[in-house]
Amino acid sequence: MAMNSKLILTATALAVLSIIWAFSSTTNILKGPPIKGSQDLLLKAETINLTGAVGPESLAFDPTGEGPYTGVADGRILKWQGPQHGWIDFAVTSSQRKECLHPFAPHMEHICGRPLGLRFDQKNGDLYIADAYLGLQVVGPTGGLATQLVTEVGGAALRFTNDMDIDEHEDVIYFTDTSTIFQRRQFISAVLSEDKTGRLMKYDKSSKEVTVLLRGLAFANGVALSKDRSFVLVAETTSCRIVRFWLQGPNAGKHDIFAELPGFPDNIRRNSKGEFWVALHAKTGLLLKKVISNSRFGKTLLKLPLSFKQLHHFLVGGQAHATAIKLSEDGKILEVFEDIEGKTLRFISEVEEKDGKLWIGSVLMPFIGIYNLN
Repeated sequence: MAMNSKLILTATALAVLSIIWAFSSTTNILKGPPIKGSQDLLLKAETINLTGAVGPESLAFDPTGEGPYTGVADGRILKWQGPQHGWIDFAVTSSQRKECLHPFAPHMEHICGRPLGLRFDQKNGDLYIADAYLGLQVVGPTGGLATQLVTEVGGAALRFTNDMDIDEHEDVIYFTDTSTIFQRRQFISAVLSEDKTGRLMKYDKSSKEVTVLLRGLAFANGVALSKDRSFVLVAETTSCRIVRFWLQGPNAGKHDIFAELPGFPDNIRRNSKGEFWVALHAKTGLLLKKVISNSRFGKTLLKLPLSFKQLHHFLVGGQAHATAIKLSEDGKILEVFEDIEGKTLRFISEVEEKDGKLWIGSVLMPFIGIYNLN
């Protein structure tokens, strides 16, 4: 009976995929529906190309306003010095750089490192780095080889360190470990299998102790502290939502749903007003949401002879695009900016608002975007 169930599920998965790809040339049944109030403005963004690099996942400016700095797929952290001087190497998270010769080589990430979330300590200029494979790290204002701070929790190595935010008043860092099972290069498997082993944690700079605040998250991703420091947000990518963990007040220690989103959230960044920009890797349609909510179906898809490109095409709805959502301090959608057809920006991972501009990263593209809000 169990064998028959597996055969039926496999046949169903193949049939669904056949229908999807058969229709993909004329209509995309996976494509996310239009978002109410969305403005198709991001296609007007400027781009700054990277030199021999891809995947500027996170962006950060130092205390003097210089940058942005960004981590790329070959393990380096680059600094933008303006149009005249371009990008320069600033830091690395691994000393084993001999074989790190290609801009995009997923099979080398565990050796070369893969810096994801970046945050500066505005008091001393230290840059904190969430490296997907090498844990939480820090490097001084002059750059160079970063120092490891947290590589394991409870005796188990961090598998997929993702993002962070810093509470400079309390000298603690809130950070995520996306999964205790899957690594970064297996992110599609983590989504399709509906893995729920992600965690939100707190690192105390003084005691060097780590506390697990939340467990059981479905692809724990971006992190952002509220302006009044009463709560911290964490993106739960597979579930297409933002979770709020209360740090102060009557609900301290509890968590709730801050926002439900029309796609897969990546990083979250707070602006000077206390609002939050959320980058969506992709929007999700009704069919895709049903598929990823059925872990048996997802696991069956992973067993089929499908390439990374085919699976990713399925997850992003068959259409490269960009979606950025601004949320209020209480989780209401204030604005939605898109590049609906992906003419300029695609697969965005972070939106940083600074001086009237949105600085936009992408985990897959060889450039960053800049959209002028004025």
